[in-house]
Amino acid sequence: MKKYFAEFIGTFVLVLFGTAAAVLTGDVIVTSLTFGLAIVACAYGIGSISGCHVNPAVSLAMLIQGRLSFKDLCGYILAQVAGAFAGSGLLYFLITNTVIEKVTSLGANGFGEQSVANLTLTGAIVLELVLTFIFVLTVVNVTKEESKANVAPIAIGLSLTLVHFIGFYLTGTSVNPARSLAPAVILGGEALKQVWVFIVCPFAGAALASVVTLLLNMKPKKAVEKKVDAKKVSKKSK
Repeated sequence: MKKYFAEFIGTFVLVLFGTAAAVLTGDVIVTSLTFGLAIVACAYGIGSISGCHVNPAVSLAMLIQGRLSFKDLCGYILAQVAGAFAGSGLLYFLITNTVIEKVTSLGANGFGEQSVANLTLTGAIVLELVLTFIFVLTVVNVTKEESKANVAPIAIGLSLTLVHFIGFYLTGTSVNPARSLAPAVILGGEALKQVWVFIVCPFAGAALASVVTLLLNMKPKKAVEKKVDAKKVSKKSK
């Protein structure tokens, strides 16, 4: 249960700070760095408890990698979605208690007229697939070895910052279904109609990144056979 609570807290922090930076500043540099720094802080804070996925797409990738059970996948996703709603809900509350007359954005992702650059649906699908692929590829590879535990949060944070630099003015950058779902549901309207793209594409991009990682790390059959033969020779010599 502790790891689910950790995922709730981590996702809450990520969504609250990241989307707040987007809404309150509208600045690509500030928002990108805030998302990146938030994930670094969370990784150092709860990484040893849950692995700090704070993203259903990352959890799916870990399932495919064999590093997470299906039971934990369900628990993680529920905790992450709940944390995202808590983060977006608190942001909504804070904004409505300011001089801002109407909440028009909670950092919701979008395309077409909901995109600063008026990106098309096709463009949004391709972009989110590619950005999630890059981000999750970094996550699954940098967290494979315990020897990289101290630097993994920094690498992940820089990767999340990078994809936000590219996607900020195009879709707002999702790469995280929970982060996209919460503000879309609270806002409703067009944001809710478009949110399927930012749920389906991150999951697809994450699955692709995980499969590619497995393929890249597969050892050639001959190399495996040589290792087996070497072990047999070693045993005989003893």
